[in-house]
Amino acid sequence: MHQFEIRADIRERILARRGRPHIHEQLIAAKTALVVVDMQNAFVDPAKPSAVPEAQNIVSNINRLAAALRDHGGTVAWVYTTFSESTLTDWSAFFGGVYSEEFSRAVVSNLFDGSDGHRLWHELDIHESDLQVSKNRFSAFLPGACNLEKQLHQQGIDTVIITGTVTNVCCESSARDALMQNFNVVMAHDGNAALTDEDHNASMSAIAQTFGDV
Repeated sequence: MHQFEIRADIRERILARRGRPHIHEQLIAAKTALVVVDMQNAFVDPAKPSAVPEAQNIVSNINRLAAALRDHGGTVAWVYTTFSESTLTDWSAFFGGVYSEEFSRAVVSNLFDGSDGHRLWHELDIHESDLQVSKNRFSAFLPGACNLEKQLHQQGIDTVIITGTVTNVCCESSARDALMQNFNVVMAHDGNAALTDEDHNASMSAIAQTFGDV
């Protein structure tokens, strides 16, 4: 589990802005969705090129959150990344730009529909009543990349709890865009995984200051 810490000066800044450390004293389960981002073999299996070693350590926490939310009438949404051969050209500013062409192809091919990397990790407690939603960019709430926002709003959901991996990439991107789509945002610090504690804590600090609750 990550060693979680938000610096004292950031905590003081949060208190100055809203008068209390946390936004929510309690959540209404029927209006809340647990959004689990990219807990796929490509990111959880240590043999994969895009693996996040810490991801295996948050599986039990995600399962407990999912069970608690279901028990109280909430929604659980499993969001997974799906790429295709065209992703390399459709998103060339990232794949082949930010990432090298060789590494890009390894990452993208592991997330083709039907590949081993594309499948959700086998230890996740997924129920038939849960949502399963595909995305083709970092954010699960980016218009045109995923229809999760529409599905949740249609169900009367106004609050999302973000978990999954990578904390500072797809999870943070999803949290930021969820706020833009007028959801109340919570990030579970012990339900997210990054490559380092520093990456994880920087992301949590950014969310806590401006985009939601941690």
